[in-house]
Amino acid sequence: MIKGMVGLVFGNDNSGSNEDSYVERLLDRISNGVLPDDRRNAMAELQSVVAESRGAQLAFGAMGFPVLMGVLKEERDDVEMIRGALETLVSALTPIDHAKGPQNEVQPALMNTDLLSREAENISLLLSLLSEEDFYVRYYTLQILTALLTNSQNRLQEAILTIPRGITRLMDMLMDREVIRNEALLLLTHLTREAEEIQKILVFEGAFEKIFSIIKEEGGSEGGVVVQDSYNHELFLACFLLMLSTALVEKWTEDCLELLNNLLRNNASNQVLLRETLGFDAIISILKLRGSAYSFTQQKTINLLSALETINLLLMGGSESDPGKDMNKLTNRTVLVQNKVFDYLLLLGVESQWAPIPVRCAALRCIGDLIVGHPKNLDTLASKVLGEQPQVEPALNSILRIILRTSSVQEFIEADHVFKSFCERNSDGQTMLASTLIPQPYSMTHAPIEEDVRMSFGSMLLHGLTLGESDGDLETCCRAASVLSHILRDNIQCKERVLRIELESPTPSLGAPEPLMHRMVKYLALASNMKNKDGKTSTKENSYVQPIILKLLVTWLADCPNAIQCFLASRPHLTYLLELVSNPSATMCIRGLGAVLLGECVIYNKSGESGKDAFTVVDAISQKIGLTSYFLKFDEMMKSFLFSSVKPTKLHKPLTRSAAASMAEIDDVDEQDSSDHKNEDHPILSSLFDSHFVNFVKSLEGNIRETIVDVYSRPKSEVAVVPAELELKRGESDKDYVERLKSFVQKQCSEIQNLLGRNATLAENLAKTGGSVSSQPEQRTSGGVDRVQAETLRRDLQEASQRIEMLKAEKAKIESEASMYQNLAGKMESDLKSLSDAYNSLEQANFHLEKEVKALKSGGASTPPDVEAIRAEAREEAQKESEAELNDLLVCLGQEQSRVEKLSARLMELGEDVDKLLEGVGDDMGLLPEDSEKEEE
Repeated sequence: MIKGMVGLVFGNDNSGSNEDSYVERLLDRISNGVLPDDRRNAMAELQSVVAESRGAQLAFGAMGFPVLMGVLKEERDDVEMIRGALETLVSALTPIDHAKGPQNEVQPALMNTDLLSREAENISLLLSLLSEEDFYVRYYTLQILTALLTNSQNRLQEAILTIPRGITRLMDMLMDREVIRNEALLLLTHLTREAEEIQKILVFEGAFEKIFSIIKEEGGSEGGVVVQDSYNHELFLACFLLMLSTALVEKWTEDCLELLNNLLRNNASNQVLLRETLGFDAIISILKLRGSAYSFTQQKTINLLSALETINLLLMGGSESDPGKDMNKLTNRTVLVQNKVFDYLLLLGVESQWAPIPVRCAALRCIGDLIVGHPKNLDTLASKVLGEQPQVEPALNSILRIILRTSSVQEFIEADHVFKSFCERNSDGQTMLASTLIPQPYSMTHAPIEEDVRMSFGSMLLHGLTLGESDGDLETCCRAASVLSHILRDNIQCKERVLRIELESPTPSLGAPEPLMHRMVKYLALASNMKNKDGKTSTKENSYVQPIILKLLVTWLADCPNAIQCFLASRPHLTYLLELVSNPSATMCIRGLGAVLLGECVIYNKSGESGKDAFTVVDAISQKIGLTSYFLKFDEMMKSFLFSSVKPTKLHKPLTRSAAASMAEIDDVDEQDSSDHKNEDHPILSSLFDSHFVNFVKSLEGNIRETIVDVYSRPKSEVAVVPAELELKRGESDKDYVERLKSFVQKQCSEIQNLLGRNATLAENLAKTGGSVSSQPEQRTSGGVDRVQAETLRRDLQEASQRIEMLKAEKAKIESEASMYQNLAGKMESDLKSLSDAYNSLEQANFHLEKEVKALKSGGASTPPDVEAIRAEAREEAQKESEAELNDLLVCLGQEQSRVEKLSARLMELGEDVDKLLEGVGDDMGLLPEDSEKEEE
C-alpha cells in the first residue's frame, strides 16, 4: 500500500521537486506532529520512500539527519520510533540498484554516509544504542555502523578510538544472540583491517578468548550455517526474512577466523600475546578432520583455508619493519611443531588425497615455511613417516610422489616449495638425499610410475628423471629435475657425487653407461620437440620443461670444474648449446639461460686440455654467435618477465571471505593471473625461478662478460717474459743467441698481430653498439643497457691498447738489446782480429831477435852491449812514469780533500760531531802507523 502511495505521489523518478517536498512534509510530521500514531506512520512512509527512490535519498540527506538524530537522542522510551528511525537510516545508507545511470551520477547513499560520519557525536550516539534491550535497535545500529565503515572506514576508526568504551560496547555484542553476534563479527572484521591500535585494544578486551569460544561452540572446521535460537516463532521468522533480504549467509567459524587473522596479520605483539596466553592449540584443533575424512563441503573447505591462513600468518612473524620479527617467527615455528602441527598438515596436504586442491596446496606451503631455516623442524620432517604398518614410508618420499604424479601444476609448485625449503642452508639434508641416488637397472628405472611405492627416495627420483624418454613426455622428468636442482644448490659434495652416477643404455650390449648429466642434456634437446600425452606437439602449456632442465644444469655447473669437464666431454653438447642460444624460435628465457650455461663453461673452466679449455668455448662463441649477439642474450633475458618482475620476497595477499570462497569453488589454481601480464613463458616459471636463482644469474652476468672479453683479448698461449730468457746461455754461440732473440721477437710480433685483430673486432662491435644506441634514442629502457655495454667494450679496448703498447715497448727493448749484443759481438770479433795481428807481429819480432842472438853467438868478436847504460836508461824512464802517476794521485787527493771540507762544514751546520765521525777512519783504510807518521811529516 505504501509503495503504491509512493508511486502515486511521485509519478516518475525525475520529478525532483515533488520528492523534496514530500520528504520535507514527512520530516515535518515527524518533528512537529502531535499524535504519536501519526508520527509513527510518517516515519514508516519516510523509510519506504527512502528505500525505493534515489531522489528521496538525496532529499533526505539534505534535511533529514538532524530530525532523526534528534529522535534517537530525545525519544529513547518510544522503542517503535527508535526502530523506525534506525531502519530509515539504514535505507538512506543502502545503495539502490536500479537501472544504471551515467558513471558520474551522484550516489546518494555515499553522500549520506559522508554526512552522517562527519560528526563524531553521531557515532557516539549510535554506539550508546548498543546497550538498549530491544533486539531490533541493536541489530539496526550494527547495520548502520557497518555501512558507515564500508564507505568511510578511516573516519569511523578514528571516531571509535576517541569515544570512551566504544570498542568495549562492540565487543559485548559478541556475547549476544547469533544474529547480533554475526553483525558484530562483520563490523569488527572491517574495523580491524589495517588498524593496529584497534587490533591491540580488541586483544586486551579479550578478543582471542571470545573468538575461540565461538569457534568451539560452532564445531571447529565443521562450523557452518547458524541454527537460529529465537525466543519465539514470530521473532525467528522476522529475523529469517531479514537475513534473506540482506543476502547474509552466517558462517561463524569463517567470520571468527577472518577476525582472528586481522588481529594477527603484521602484528608481532598480538602473536606473542596469543602464544603466551592461550597458546596455539585452539588454532591447530581447527585443522582436525571431524566426521568423514572423505567429505569436504564448501563451508568446511573455506574454514580449513582460513585456519591455514592463520598458521601462515604466524609463520610470517609480523611486519617487515618489526625488529623482532625474525625471533618471533622462529619461536612461532618451534611452538607450532611442538604442538604436533606437522601431523595435521601432512594429513591435509599429503595423506588426504580427497581434500580439495586449494587445501592441499595451502597445507604444503605451510610445511615448507615451517622448516625453512629451522634445523630442529628440518630433522622432525625428515624423521616423519606416513601410512600404517606394514606399508609406511618417509614423508619426503610421499611428497616427492606428489610432485611426480599430480595432475595439478599448483600442487607440484607447492610440493616443490617443500624440497626447496628443506635444502636451503641444509647441507646435511642435501647430502642425505643425494646419498640415496643409486642407479637402478634399466628395467627398474623405466617401470611404470605406479610401481614406485617401495622405492627409496633416490631411486624414485632417478625413476622420474628417466621416465618420459620412451613416449617423449618429459614433464615428469622436468619435475624431478627441479627437485634435483634443490639438492645440488651450493653443495659441491653433492654435485661431485651425482656427477659419478651413470645410467644404463636401453640396450647395454650396444652402448656403455652414460653419465646422468649427459642424459639430462639429451632430454634438453628432446624437449624442443616434446609431445604431450595426447600426441600433439608441445605448446606454451608445457613449455616450462626446457627452462627447468636449464636451471638444473646452471645450478650443477656453478663453481664445479669437474661438472664443466663432464659437460664438455661430449663435443655435441657445446654445438647444441650454441644452436640453442642462437635459435630465434626459443624464448628469451631459454636463450638467456643457454648463454649463462656457456658463460659458466668459461668462468669455471680450469682445464688446460685443448678442445675443452676456456679459449675453445670463447672461440666457438665468437665464430658461431658473435660476442655482441651473445651479450645481447643476457640483456633480452633480463628484460623478460621472469627476471624483471621478481621480488625479494613474495607479497602475501590477505585471505578474505570472497577470496576463500572463490578458492574453494575451483578445482585447481594452475595458471592464476597468467593473462594479467604479457609473458611468453609459462606461469609456473614465476614460482620456480625464485629470487635466489634470479639474483644468482644476475651476479654471474657481470663475471661472464668480464672473463669472456679478457679471454678473447689475450693470446691462447701466454709468453712469459723472463729476464733469464734474454741472457746469453752458457756454451751458446753468439750466432745461436741472436737467432733465438730473433725468434722470440717474431713470436711476440705474431701475438701482437693477433691482439690487433681481436681488438679490431672489439672496436667494430663497439661501433655497432654505439650506432644502435644513437639510432634509436626513443628506446630509453634499452639505452642504459647499451651504454653500459659500450662502456664495457670501450674499457676492454683501452686495456687491450695498453697491453699492445706494453708489448711494443717490450719489443723495442728486446730489439735494442739484440742490436747491442750484435754490436758487442762485432767489437769482440774486431778485438780478436787485432789481438791476432799483434800476436803475429810479436812472433815475427821474436823470430828476428832469436836470429840476432844466434848471429851474435856465432860472431864472438863483436863488442857486448853496455848493460849499465841500459839499466840507467830504464831507471830514468821508470822514475819519470812514477812521478807522473804521483802527480795524478796528488790532484785526486786534493779534490777529495776539498769535498771532505765541504761535507764537514755541512755536517757542522746540521749539528753533527765531525771529529767523532772521522774516528777510526785511518784504521779502516788499513794504514800502518809508520806510513801515517810519514804522511804527517
